[in-house]
Amino acid sequence: MISSAWQFILVMLAGFINRDQQKIIEYLIEENKVLREISGSKRILLKDDQRRRLAVKGKALGRKLLSEVAGIVTPDTILRWHRKLVAMKYDGSKNRRMGRPRIRQDIRVLTCQMADDNPTWGYTRIQGALKNLGIKISRHTVRRILNENGIIPSPERSKKTPWKTFLKAHWNAFAATDFFTIEIWTPRGLVRHLVLFVIDLPTRKVEIAGILPQPDGHWMKQIARNLTDSFGGFLCGKRFLIHDRDPLFTKAFAEILLTAGVKVIKLPPRSPNLNAYAEAFVKSIKSECLNKMIFFSQRQLEHTIQEFIEHYHRERNHQGLDNNLILEEAPCSGPVDCRERLGGLLKYYHRRAA
Repeated sequence: MISSAWQFILVMLAGFINRDQQKIIEYLIEENKVLREISGSKRILLKDDQRRRLAVKGKALGRKLLSEVAGIVTPDTILRWHRKLVAMKYDGSKNRRMGRPRIRQDIRVLTCQMADDNPTWGYTRIQGALKNLGIKISRHTVRRILNENGIIPSPERSKKTPWKTFLKAHWNAFAATDFFTIEIWTPRGLVRHLVLFVIDLPTRKVEIAGILPQPDGHWMKQIARNLTDSFGGFLCGKRFLIHDRDPLFTKAFAEILLTAGVKVIKLPPRSPNLNAYAEAFVKSIKSECLNKMIFFSQRQLEHTIQEFIEHYHRERNHQGLDNNLILEEAPCSGPVDCRERLGGLLKYYHRRAA
């Protein structure tokens, strides 16, 4: 009898507790609805920790109960958060080993260099050359490296000789020529003079072929004869002469050179970079000398240019020659002296012979 009374009391208490919990739940549901009405359609942004807490609690309720009580987000969203938590728990990507390591950059550069320098070399030949250096990669890897760098296969490369390869093969046989202009004050006003020069590409030696205000075809033919003269002509031993498409480089000029065994190579239109050494000389002589002077006669201009050429050959260091002089002098151990040209415009520091 006593036991039955206690059971009745416990049932009554459970009912009161359940009724209070139900009221709390109803209140929270209504509160969520009010908050949703206040926020309108504005999306509520939750932090990762908040999503995690809702996902854990929501999974315990199940979809049916969630549809009745969830107010901030939909039941499907809460369950999706739960699935994401499970996936993160069993995510093993951090423990995965790295795949095949990428080919080192120095090896990739060397592979491309071998292909550029040797147009007839195929994938297997390059693979063998790398093997000689202790670098073991597959033929397929060589092919992939060349494809990634836009280098065509060897059969096509061997049919087309790159400009760089052609120059390297015939470097000692090349010279280049070009004009530059300078203004001279005369009784008639400013008169533009054209200066024709030739530069030996391997040594950077320069010769002034001529200076004239109005050169013509006859003058250019005489210049061609002077340059190819068998007794000290500047182009003796040369096979190619590079120049632009200036109309002063006439057909007769080219024929005289060809008779002496020198073939002219005309550059494409508007391509000064292909005659870079000649362009660099023009920049040097103008910026270091001519642009700092005013000329009143052709004789003064000729003297100034000749002084610069002597300085250029014997006293000026050249970056393209490992910062050395074109014509080295015998080293001395005497006191330091300064040699000046053109009133100190050009200077050269050296040791005077004791």
